[in-house]
Amino acid sequence: MTLDQIAPYIRTVPNFPKPGILFRDLTPLLGNGAAFRATTAALSDRAGDYDLIAGIEARGFLFGAALAQLTGRGLIIVRKPGKLPHTTIGHDYALEYGHDRLELHADAVPAGARVLLIDDVLATGGTAEAAVTLLRKAGGTVHRALFVLELVGLHGAARLNAQGVEPVSLFRYPA
Repeated sequence: MTLDQIAPYIRTVPNFPKPGILFRDLTPLLGNGAAFRATTAALSDRAGDYDLIAGIEARGFLFGAALAQLTGRGLIIVRKPGKLPHTTIGHDYALEYGHDRLELHADAVPAGARVLLIDDVLATGGTAEAAVTLLRKAGGTVHRALFVLELVGLHGAARLNAQGVEPVSLFRYPA
């Protein structure tokens, strides 16, 4: 399948989660085996050179796990606080209305490992930027981040570029 053939599996839901928002729903894409497989292959084609994949909770886990399985690389899971059973390191970051935190296992990233970050959607870039900071704190290098789709009007790509990370998205939509 080409990207043009995958695109119809991204459903637009108006007024969700609140009026005026056009929500881009990836569940139809995940629910179609051929579209999901083609999306994973398209991500792999754009991945570049890396040792490990880091998926951001929660949908980044889905695409990250599929890509890890396809490429035979390991998967690091970047989670919200309190969800990992072993010793963790974390990074606190600001949201529009408050703060959040990401964590990963302290031993998840070998020193100097080249880590490919992956998530489903790039919006403002705050969570992806926090994940990059955390992965670097853990000893990894991050130069590229993959997304299924990007909401270009929210300028997340500029935030990642400022961190020396190349954002690559399969699909781009206005915010």
